[in-house]
Amino acid sequence: MAQSEVSLKSRIKSKPAAKKKNQIGYGIALLALIIVFGWYLSTVATSVALRWMIGIAFGFILQRSRFCFTAAMRDPFLTGSTSLLRAVIIAILVAMIGFSAVQFAAVSAGEAVPGNISPVGIHTLLGGIIFGIGAVIAGGCASGTLMRVGEAYVMNMVALVFFVIGSGFGAYIFGWVKDNIVRSSPAVFLPDVLGWPLAFFGQILVLFGLYWLAFWWDYREV
Repeated sequence: MAQSEVSLKSRIKSKPAAKKKNQIGYGIALLALIIVFGWYLSTVATSVALRWMIGIAFGFILQRSRFCFTAAMRDPFLTGSTSLLRAVIIAILVAMIGFSAVQFAAVSAGEAVPGNISPVGIHTLLGGIIFGIGAVIAGGCASGTLMRVGEAYVMNMVALVFFVIGSGFGAYIFGWVKDNIVRSSPAVFLPDVLGWPLAFFGQILVLFGLYWLAFWWDYREV
């Protein structure tokens, strides 16, 4: 019995690994198709071709970095890794500094605050909970779903179909939600509530605190 088990294990270990299929040719063909289609779009409108190339570059970076907001919030609890979460925190920090500079410059010049300051209320909380649950079940957020559809993940293909259906339903009822819920909620602009210095540096401190907490969580002793 022992000899047969050893023989079976040796056969399993000695089984040659499946040879990976060379996909360089497919990649070259796809790159050529992207360039040709981009050239065609440039004959229609230069701005459209530019958007096409930016979209391709963004998708490539997204796929290679495996960047996903859902994974950033999910991985610390499932795998213990916070690398994506820290990347999201850095992205929020950079965006916050940039938008704050633009908005402060506009306000200092006596202009209206640029950007859309949306109302915050129960709809924000419920929407976040529903979207978060759906994103975890689907295995990714909108960008992550699109990325994995390109990688031929069947589950994400199904998720994309229902993503579109849900978006259509949301667009259908948005008028009612906006009139009955959103408009009755206050629009919160932190510089108006806390003042520019406290709002700006307070957000930086909070984000640095979250980054340190994520770093500690990743390298803590389990």
